Amino acid sequence: MYSGAVIAGGLSRRFGEDKALYPYRGKPLIQWVLDSLKEAGERFIVTNRPYPGFGVPVYPDLLPGADSLSGLHSALFHARYPWVAVAATDLPFLRPEYWAFLYEHALASPYPVVVAYNPEGHLEPLMAFYHQDCLPQVELQIREGDFLLRRVMEVLGATYIPAEEVVVRFGAQVFLNANRKEELP
Repeated sequence: MYSGAVIAGGLSRRFGEDKALYPYRGKPLIQWVLDSLKEAGERFIVTNRPYPGFGVPVYPDLLPGADSLSGLHSALFHARYPWVAVAATDLPFLRPEYWAFLYEHALASPYPVVVAYNPEGHLEPLMAFYHQDCLPQVELQIREGDFLLRRVMEVLGATYIPAEEVVVRFGAQVFLNANRKEELP
């Protein structure tokens, strides 16, 4: 069993409005991500804005000002289960099967992070699993002003999933991160 956390702390500058609440194919973007986490033992949203009406707890950043690292910190702190699926709010093509696939890797991993590469060769740290053992490192980085998510992986180690493995199972669209409205098909 794992926890599912949706990080919805961004300012949506490029999007032009709060992308978490943007209606896409009949429901807000954030609902697509919450639905992808339906197999989690618990689901919640991490944000510093009110997001009522989604039927899940909403937690603020406990150590604000560190961008996505603040959201990860709050997610790890509030999670009831050791492994936490962490997703950005703008990933409408995530599916429960994606999380099940990563969770299988998490259970077998000697490292506290399981993260996929996208087809462009970049890590996707906001569609990854983190173990609560990462919490001290995340807190240390915030206090030291190092807000890079990838540093958590560099310091603690990670199981890296090749993009090809993800694409063959779920299609390349799973990686769509909607920073602008026109990116949504």
